[in-house]
Amino acid sequence: MAKATIDDVAALAGVSMKTVSRVVNKEPNVRASTRDKVQAAIAELEYRPSQSARSLAANRSYVLGLLYDNPSANYVIDVQEGALETCRRAGYDLLIHPCRHDEPSLASEVLSLVRQSRVDGLILTPPLSDIAELVEGLVAAQVPFVRLSPTENKQACPYVQTNDQEAAYDMTCQLIELGHERIGFIAGHPDHKAVAERFKGYRAALKESRIKLDKSLVVQGYNSFESGRAGAAQLLALESRPTAIFASNDDMAAGVIIEAHHRGIAIPRELSVAGFDDTPVAHQIFPSLTTVSQPIADMASKATELLIKQLKGKAVQMPAAIMSCRILVRESTGKLGK
Repeated sequence: MAKATIDDVAALAGVSMKTVSRVVNKEPNVRASTRDKVQAAIAELEYRPSQSARSLAANRSYVLGLLYDNPSANYVIDVQEGALETCRRAGYDLLIHPCRHDEPSLASEVLSLVRQSRVDGLILTPPLSDIAELVEGLVAAQVPFVRLSPTENKQACPYVQTNDQEAAYDMTCQLIELGHERIGFIAGHPDHKAVAERFKGYRAALKESRIKLDKSLVVQGYNSFESGRAGAAQLLALESRPTAIFASNDDMAAGVIIEAHHRGIAIPRELSVAGFDDTPVAHQIFPSLTTVSQPIADMASKATELLIKQLKGKAVQMPAAIMSCRILVRESTGKLGK
């Protein structure tokens, strides 16, 4: 049986080829009854539109670019999952491209990628979402884009973020309520400005509870398992070691748990451990990790939705979307000595 063409669909539905194209491309302003007829004809004929023909007709590639530079594999996987879900629903493909946020030629490289791959728009993840030269370059080149968790120049484009500072404040308060006062903190990568909001929340909770900030209990991490373990080794070697450690992401918190096991420190009886993000490692490690659930996949899905909305010429209100985090209490935290 010959492969059905757009002409066959148009003839069966009793509409023009242009109308079929508009339905296939999910364009607005097609009457529901007309859309139903076209979709019924597509189903009956098992018509599969050519991606290249579709792109040529609409002067689009129907490909979005997802740019990332994050040492946490779990974070990147969740972002990809959310973006891909929305792309599939909307008929787009997704180009996933790693970048170095500290590369001096980052902006020119990204603009070159846009020209060569002909992506219709970009999704920027942290810390790329706060690279001023990149953001300004995309605005100047009129490339549609959205950002996850930006902290600066928020009017440059639509964005999706969470309440990082508030969530870290709540987690620190939770640890204080369990009786912990010596709470260690492993800060996130210094170039990830959104993660820096988590330290602000930790500091605010201590201040409210009249617990003096002890700088020896704050160590620098880099969002990786290895840096979390190194930070834990530094904290647990203190003469007066912390009774709880709050790491800025789950990968680093997992490193804390492994280092505690290595030193024979019982969790949570001798040390409570908390993380941030609720990535798969949080329930894969033992004991399971108390963490802040950040809806990473949902954030990426929403950002992709906002980008596609821009590409269709629809207005996007600012601020675009703010999603809330929540605390998930698991086995890694408890009252001291219990």
